[in-house]
Amino acid sequence: MPSAETPPSPVPRRHTRALVAVVVALAVVGGVGAWSLRDRVAGDGGAADPGGVATTAGPAGGGRDCAGRPARATRELRGMWITTVNNIDWPSRRGLPADAARAEFRGWLDLAVRRNHNAVFVHVRPSGDALWPSDYAPWSEWLTGRRDGRDPGWDPIEFMVAEAHARNLEFHAWFNPYRGGQPATVGGPGPHLDQLAPTHPLRRHRDWVVTYPSADKPGSRLYFNPGIPEARRFVEDAMLEAVQRYDVDGVHFDDFFYPYPEAGQDFPDDAAFARYGGRFGDRHAWRRDNVNTLVREMSERIKAIKPWVKFGISPFGIWRNKRTDPAGSPTAGLQSYDDIYADTRLWVRRQWLDYVVPQLYWNIGFGKADYAKLLPWWAATVRGTRVQLYIGQADYRVGERGAWRDPAELDRQLALNRRHGVSGSVHFSARQVRADRLGAVSRYSRAHYAAPALLPTMAQLPAAPPPAPALTGARRQDTGGVALTWRGDDAVGFAVYRVDGGTARLVGTTRGRDWVDPAAPAGGTLTYCVSGLDRSGNEGGLSAPASVA
Repeated sequence: MPSAETPPSPVPRRHTRALVAVVVALAVVGGVGAWSLRDRVAGDGGAADPGGVATTAGPAGGGRDCAGRPARATRELRGMWITTVNNIDWPSRRGLPADAARAEFRGWLDLAVRRNHNAVFVHVRPSGDALWPSDYAPWSEWLTGRRDGRDPGWDPIEFMVAEAHARNLEFHAWFNPYRGGQPATVGGPGPHLDQLAPTHPLRRHRDWVVTYPSADKPGSRLYFNPGIPEARRFVEDAMLEAVQRYDVDGVHFDDFFYPYPEAGQDFPDDAAFARYGGRFGDRHAWRRDNVNTLVREMSERIKAIKPWVKFGISPFGIWRNKRTDPAGSPTAGLQSYDDIYADTRLWVRRQWLDYVVPQLYWNIGFGKADYAKLLPWWAATVRGTRVQLYIGQADYRVGERGAWRDPAELDRQLALNRRHGVSGSVHFSARQVRADRLGAVSRYSRAHYAAPALLPTMAQLPAAPPPAPALTGARRQDTGGVALTWRGDDAVGFAVYRVDGGTARLVGTTRGRDWVDPAAPAGGTLTYCVSGLDRSGNEGGLSAPASVA
């Protein structure tokens, strides 16, 4: 999952408690960080048409051409999660000086560009904190190295959004709504309110606090109570503050709403249920409604503030098992509907989301949750809705025993995605993309990401395709490559096409009005055209061609 913690293995529910107990014991004895627990349980292991990687011919698929050749571009989201909690990806350590932190982040974005990604999903509220100067939350200790809320003297989100957009990467701000802190086992405050930052909202609203699991258990931490309407509204306001202040392209949640179940522990929300759950005879239905309300309200409020900002969630990969519910998937694992009160299928069917990124972190052929069986279930779930389907890919598992020792596993998964009309993928996480274990990232990149791609368009977002740009220059550089310049109005970005045989193919995107084609073949005449892109990725008309000998 896109977090410090990898997802629970899809073990049959009746075995989950015993397995978790064993793994907790191993983690304590071995000094394993809490984020490793679920990984160890894992063991052996759109658009107007929302389903699919599309290859469009000309702007908006309109069939226009460049010098008599059809202009073609793949539309597919390609991204990676950049995780801040526990300093998994960025910054590399707490308290890193601002200049070093900025340089590191630029490095992650440059990696995304090299791998032909077009989006990043950046952890900006990992646990009741903030990576921006917030009126609702203290500064994140993963950035500052302190838990006193002291201002680090710069604005990370402002910097990160600007740097991402300079590379024409979408910036999705990733939030964890209800977590109030991290466990003591990873250096967090654990269950201790007095160890939170002095300005932390849970210290001012102690009636909102839930400790889970109990304070004497490893991994105990503090939560905002999802069952208290005032707490829910507060965490919504805290996240929407970033939407109002910054030019983010998306709001992104992962699978952390109510916590994953711990052996012998129930979430202690008796008082909230007694006060607010009167119309629900079933506490589980009330908890699901609390999460549904958060998702619905965030969807409505985001669009009221900025209609072009996308809203997406990356849920645990199993909604329900077919043996529990005929509408479920052919799996035998933990069920997000029942175990963490996340009715992910409902969110898609109600179209509260613009995209969904199920974490399919299991290999093809895995008995309890076969990637090849879960994938068509999710494809069928989004069919007929405007919700785009991306897949959360388990780059972090490459090199594990069994199927994950095969560097072709992710390559095969991406091939399956295309066959089932998936609109893109997000890879967990940035450091795994950089590590390229067993050469797996290079392998799937050559097969699937060899050329750049435009983002899938979404019919529900505002659309204003810009007029065709005018190419003003094309020249070969002494150092290699071809430099292009153009004029273009009302465009947020631009797509550059180069004639290659009988087709004009997308070779780059940019938000500037000049661009260098570093891969331009030497010798011979080359012909280029440029189109403009609006905020939602809709493409306008192609420029007249320009050629260079």
